[in-house]
Amino acid sequence: MSGFALSLFLSLLCGWVLGSELTFELPDNAKQCFYEDITIGTKCTLEFQVVTGGHYDVDCRLEDPDGNTLYKEMKKQYDSFTFTASKNGTYKFCFSNEFSTFTHKTVYFDFQVGDDPPLFPNENRVTALTQMESACVSIHEALKSVIDYQTHFRLREAQGRSRAEDLNTRVAFWSIGEAIILLVVSISQVVLLRSFFSDKKTTTTRVVS
Repeated sequence: MSGFALSLFLSLLCGWVLGSELTFELPDNAKQCFYEDITIGTKCTLEFQVVTGGHYDVDCRLEDPDGNTLYKEMKKQYDSFTFTASKNGTYKFCFSNEFSTFTHKTVYFDFQVGDDPPLFPNENRVTALTQMESACVSIHEALKSVIDYQTHFRLREAQGRSRAEDLNTRVAFWSIGEAIILLVVSISQVVLLRSFFSDKKTTTTRVVS
């Protein structure tokens, strides 16, 4: 298993976009649900990825306020789903590791609610943006892309580290097992060879006439 530390955080995304970004540990035979209040007509995106644990898969399910299933996937390593809220209320999305009997998982998800509003309050005005305002908007969009790339690279790095540590543990146990087997075989061969060359006592019987 990976030494990836459990981190639990909940923060607002760039600008004023509502939503949550969270990395949490999902124990075996467990299910974790999250809730988000969304107004009708709001565009939302759910993105998740299993960072560590087992085969890096988890079940995911998204439901609307009436309990209707909007998204459901079984044993997925990562995925992204975008939808537009058809009604007001609390939407629920759950991650399940109930199919695993002994493997913990570390899951990351990013749930974005709504679009990023204009950087300037009067950006939608009739007159064109000034050169400085256009440059600020371009830098803002580029920084958002950089943040997204950094997040994905951190997840890949954590997943790669987990796989490497797991492989290192397996190799170590395999090497120990081979060393023990080699020792047992060597001792057995020595004992067998000694039994071939050991002097055997012979019993002679004299016949007296």
